[in-house]
Amino acid sequence: MTAVAILPITNPDGQTTYQAISGNLSAIGKTAGEALDALNDQRSDPSASPYLTFWSLHSDRFFPAAQQNRLAQLMEQWRTARDQDQTLQIAQQTELEDLVDAELEAAIAHCQRQSLEPKLCLGKMPLHEPHLCADC
Repeated sequence: MTAVAILPITNPDGQTTYQAISGNLSAIGKTAGEALDALNDQRSDPSASPYLTFWSLHSDRFFPAAQQNRLAQLMEQWRTARDQDQTLQIAQQTELEDLVDAELEAAIAHCQRQSLEPKLCLGKMPLHEPHLCADC
């Protein structure tokens, strides 16, 4: 299975689009599904099933509030520079790229953590009792 992170992106006009990321591939769509479809179109084996996970993008141990806030600041500066046909200073661009990488690593860590956490198992048998299970 291939890990795919789907992240919401708020455009300067306030509209939300979604970016699907898997390895070195990336695609943007109006919906999470559209972004995933566009990403699958880029993959060498589009028949392989991606592993998807969704979570709230609140700060946590993988990507703390300080990093989220700084990323938001740098993205705003980047958008302003882009709109004025300018670029960020090298140090700011490097910091922005590092934070984007850290955000992606956090998304991957969430996927890995969720794949290892016990899930609520409803079972396949009619009288199977719901329970937390890592094996089902």
